[in-house]
Amino acid sequence: MKDLYRTIDSPSEGRYKDKGSRFLAFAYPVDHEEEIAALKKQYHDARHHCYAWQLGTGVDRFRVNDDGEPSGSAGKPIHGQILSRELTQILVVVVRYFGGTLLGTGGLINAYRSAAAEALDGAVIVEKKVESRFLLEFTYTGMNRVMKVIRDLNAAIETQQFDLKCALTVRVWNRHIPDMKRRLSKIGGCRVTGSHESGSYELL
Repeated sequence: MKDLYRTIDSPSEGRYKDKGSRFLAFAYPVDHEEEIAALKKQYHDARHHCYAWQLGTGVDRFRVNDDGEPSGSAGKPIHGQILSRELTQILVVVVRYFGGTLLGTGGLINAYRSAAAEALDGAVIVEKKVESRFLLEFTYTGMNRVMKVIRDLNAAIETQQFDLKCALTVRVWNRHIPDMKRRLSKIGGCRVTGSHESGSYELL
């Protein structure tokens, strides 16, 4: 199970020109499947708004869009630049202003690839923790012990309910999951369920 991933720290931009056509590239760190409606509105006079995004730590959560360009000439080379840098949680959009001269499929591939590379080369790449979300259910008498585990592992509490039966939703770094499993298994009446990228599962 991966416990770290690479992404960009903040939005970044790039530029590329070829035979009068201008390619404006925009890279964004994202957490969800992002729409590009706002960018299309801002650059409404551009002919194409091509993009690629990559999410998660697997290789199968991505999308590419050529937005009317020849198939495979825009979204795929943009995505290739994301993959070559081993980045995820990222969206890259390249807006094209047509300059009046056709570039051909090879020229388009080079242009979209170069514009995306320009944006990513100017970005600050950071390493972040991969976290999983868990539901902790336990009795009131076990609350102090459960809370100590959470504090020790620096898990983030998202929701909480304290009553005769208590429940917490927490996010924990994947690196700490085995330790959490071991420690919570020693607390009577504590039940933990969660989900990660491969789907739902029973932790204990």
